[in-house]
Amino acid sequence: MFEAAGVTRAVMAGQVKHTSIFSGVRPDMTLLSVIARLRSKNTDALIAAVADVMREHGVELLDSTAYLAPLLARPGTLAARRLTEREQADLAFGYRVADAVAGLDIGQTVCVKDLAVVSVEAMEGTDEAIARAGRLAGTGVAVVKVAKPNQDMRFDVPVVGVPTIEAMKAAGAAVLSVDADRALMIDGDALIAAADDAGIAVVGRARA
Repeated sequence: MFEAAGVTRAVMAGQVKHTSIFSGVRPDMTLLSVIARLRSKNTDALIAAVADVMREHGVELLDSTAYLAPLLARPGTLAARRLTEREQADLAFGYRVADAVAGLDIGQTVCVKDLAVVSVEAMEGTDEAIARAGRLAGTGVAVVKVAKPNQDMRFDVPVVGVPTIEAMKAAGAAVLSVDADRALMIDGDALIAAADDAGIAVVGRARA
């Protein structure tokens, strides 16, 4: 379709449901060619293989934030409420864990409380990991969402939005941290307003 329309560049947008690989999808010949070259079926491998096939057909996949720079998280305190000392300690602990998990391409989010890992995101997604943390640890959980150490900005860029805050409010979570310049905040003003209304602290972690 792209070739017939003369398309030579494309941008990925929206969520890829990783669990669909178990849902009985019937692949066409193009998807079969993608699957055949995989060494594993993690997120990076799947989407990178799709990008390779697109390139072979003359379509270059661009940085998915190329036209969304205003939506990238800024560094520093982003909502009204400031972090407590305990929350700062939880984030410092959570960053170490989340960076390791993201580096293994397991997930981008960990939920921590009192220097303990409460939940780790995998295929179920961020909202489910948050809900599980609330069930396990009650109120006061810190949600740490990070980019991968070698994040390919063409795909799977971390995204948060008002639904993230709604999931945190329902779970009693207290803090959201995202990586500055590597995470998209959809409807950012509404997200911050929702966080302020719920008393949730939001910060952007500056990364080298």
